[in-house]
Amino acid sequence: MTNSKDPRVDAMFSSDRMWAWIAILALWALYAFTFWQIMPLVADSNVLMALAISAGLVLLFNTAAIIAMTSHYADDRDHIYGLDLYYLDLMNKRKG
Repeated sequence: MTNSKDPRVDAMFSSDRMWAWIAILALWALYAFTFWQIMPLVADSNVLMALAISAGLVLLFNTAAIIAMTSHYADDRDHIYGLDLYYLDLMNKRKG
């Protein structure tokens, strides 16, 4: 899956993909912890079910969005990261 001419593109993509998955794992952990803390406070099982369903939908859609984003970045990474690297190289050339 490494089609890039510049190895920095692959490094940037790998880093972005790693941080995206860390963000998703953190989101799931935070929702699980919050739900676990709220469960004893909710007396009505219907309210608890509504909270569980809404939290599940948020987690589902956020996870799907991150998967779609990383897929798009994988498909077009030479263009996306190439622009970043071009301007980074230009800025470094002007500085030094």
